[in-house]
Amino acid sequence: MAEPLVKQLVEAGVHFGHRASRWNPKMRPYIYGRQKQIHIIDVRETIRGLFRAQKYLQQVASAGSLVLFVGTKRQAADPIERAATACGMPFVSERWLGGTLTNFRTIRSRLSRLEELEGIFGGEEIESYSKKMQSALSRERRKMFRNLNGIRTLNRLPECIFIVDPNKEKNSIREAQKLGITTVALIDTDCDPDMVDLPIPGNDDSIRSIELVASMLSNAVNAGKSEAAVAEHQEAEGEMTETGGSAEVAVQAGDAEASAS
Repeated sequence: MAEPLVKQLVEAGVHFGHRASRWNPKMRPYIYGRQKQIHIIDVRETIRGLFRAQKYLQQVASAGSLVLFVGTKRQAADPIERAATACGMPFVSERWLGGTLTNFRTIRSRLSRLEELEGIFGGEEIESYSKKMQSALSRERRKMFRNLNGIRTLNRLPECIFIVDPNKEKNSIREAQKLGITTVALIDTDCDPDMVDLPIPGNDDSIRSIELVASMLSNAVNAGKSEAAVAEHQEAEGEMTETGGSAEVAVQAGDAEASAS
């Protein structure tokens, strides 16, 4: 097991769980022990979960599919936004809107409305409205921007969602399960690991812990995107070579025919 990674995880406090009185018994396989009534998460299990999640997310990204990053609790909002932005994926860091996945068409229509409002404020059209209407439109734009800005690039349903704290994000998990979307989650000792497909046992209350795990998954997505770009480039080169070869054969055939005449 990689020593530097273990050191990183411990320094970020990924191994600290909740108070023993708040634990979920289903988390027993992921718990190393107890210290001052606080459960200590087995870092080996964290690394196993991380490696599985990284491998899967890399495959998803290399296939050109989307990964939705979700973390609406105060500690998770900024790390989730940074990680998703770093790999060019959509995110939800403010509030999960009911139907984000199951009522996708309606959510897309709201995004169209946001773009319409931005167009109004971006030009001179806003001056044609009364002060009262301008104020109302401004409030609407701020609210929609806060809730929808992160999912602008969600132009189709994601293949997978990464969640921080399934207890907090039950609605998003429920919608993903209904649509057969794979769920990856950072789960603390008070969570039910059976709620998600790929659990990563770890501290879901520490900003440093969330930042580290989210950034590692973001890097995996970027690695998958790079793989896809290389494969696409090689395929394009192969097609050019094939086209060039066909043209050369045609020329040779033409020369042979001319010689025979």
